[in-house]
Amino acid sequence: MAAFFRWLSGKFVVIAGLLTLAYLLLPNVVVTVFSFNKPKGRFNYAWQDFSLDAWKDPCGVADMCGSLSLSLQIAAWATIGATVLGTMIAFALVRYRFRARGAVSSLIFLPMAMPEVVMAASLLTLFLNMGAQLGFWTILIAHIMFCLSFVVTAVKARVMSMDPRLEQAAQDLYAGPVQTFVRVTLPIAAPGIAAGALLAFALSFDDFIITNFNAGSTVTFPMFVWGSAQRGTPVQINVIGTAMFLVAVVLVLGGMIVSKRRNKQSA
Repeated sequence: MAAFFRWLSGKFVVIAGLLTLAYLLLPNVVVTVFSFNKPKGRFNYAWQDFSLDAWKDPCGVADMCGSLSLSLQIAAWATIGATVLGTMIAFALVRYRFRARGAVSSLIFLPMAMPEVVMAASLLTLFLNMGAQLGFWTILIAHIMFCLSFVVTAVKARVMSMDPRLEQAAQDLYAGPVQTFVRVTLPIAAPGIAAGALLAFALSFDDFIITNFNAGSTVTFPMFVWGSAQRGTPVQINVIGTAMFLVAVVLVLGGMIVSKRRNKQSA
């Protein structure tokens, strides 16, 4: 028994990590399994029969693929906007000294601490007072504002860890400011920028609360899922969820492979 406890204490961190990973992946496993289900009723909550019908026709539910396409468009544009603005803000906060720098840094991170429902209601009030028509553009503006803080956090952490001597060396070799930024600064900051962009895309695509307040009659994929859950959950929703999960896994594994190859080449 003592030997078992010694073995357990030595492997405790690994076991805890594996259990946590299993806990996180369990909902994805359930979604994947039920994407092959053929329910007898409207609700896809109990396993009935194995079927590939939903995979053969993922757009078989009316308006689902339209809402999915809309969510992808909003997420893509929100990612571009939040990444560009967030990267510039992160460089400004790290590299430059100006008045109220601390206050600006605190205000940037405020949306991360603020409840989503409060931010959603505030944005709705702003849009209504401006007379803006709720729809695609109000959702996009809200998502960029919401994702901006997360991009700044990711990029700022990367910029703070950069060695300024590398840029100084490029300048000593007669590289101009633009050339130094493109060939030295940007490649070093690229992992942080990519992490912020991926996080922004995931947050924008998955958001429901802010979108629901500022969408008007526009229906995104999370709103479609919420509406469908009240009438019956089509299997195609599980198919789309499984496909998005697999794409995310492939992107992460691809990034790890590329990173390992670069490390081997640099070594």
